[in-house]
Amino acid sequence: VQLQASGGGLVQPGGSLRLSCAASGSILSFTAMSWYRQPPGKGRELLATIFSGGITNYADFVKGRFTISIENAKNTMYLQMNSLKPEDTAVYYCKGVATIGMKVSWGQGTLVTVSS
Repeated sequence: VQLQASGGGLVQPGGSLRLSCAASGSILSFTAMSWYRQPPGKGRELLATIFSGGITNYADFVKGRFTISIENAKNTMYLQMNSLKPEDTAVYYCKGVATIGMKVSWGQGTLVTVSS
């Protein structure tokens, strides 16, 4: 199952954006799915994870601003980002860990730029 991230773009500080990560097959094949980001010149950092039972975890620096969710019927994971800051500027990636074999799949990045 392949993943494709989309929804990035230019947004003003304080604005909102929703990223999507579409699976080519059943998203239920993943036991956990996550969003990561890589700011310019920095390493990739974990933002949020959602497990197959619906439990979610967030990095402290996005807690309360970002929401991870899955829509099974559309085989799509989302990241709703509110109150965006310039420091949220990064390439955002989605990742899935398959239930069988724990295979890791990454989507291609989508660029989010927060600037006035």
